[in-house]
Amino acid sequence: SGGCFPQFGCLVRSWGLRIGLLRSAQSPVSGCLREKLFDKANKHHFLHSLALLGVPLCRKPLWAGLLLASGTTLFCTSFYYQSLSGDHSIRTLAPVRGSLPIWGWLALAL
Repeated sequence: SGGCFPQFGCLVRSWGLRIGLLRSAQSPVSGCLREKLFDKANKHHFLHSLALLGVPLCRKPLWAGLLLASGTTLFCTSFYYQSLSGDHSIRTLAPVRGSLPIWGWLALAL
């Protein structure tokens, strides 16, 4: 159980690298707040994809992997969306998108 999460972490990280390269090459993000949101998303994307590599080593790999994967997806995608589109209506997901990665890290630690 949890054996697919390292591969998923690698795929997630490659996606984050591509998005980061898109920003540096085409600079679709303008404005101080939008740049900060994009950088925050990319940083968290990187950290959580590394955490997915360690999922099979924890006691509850399925829980840790699902929480980290879903939390990373919601958290980072919403920030990428806000920074690229300028639409902040997705902020209502903030409690969910922020708590899932925290629960994932806790499951990884236990």
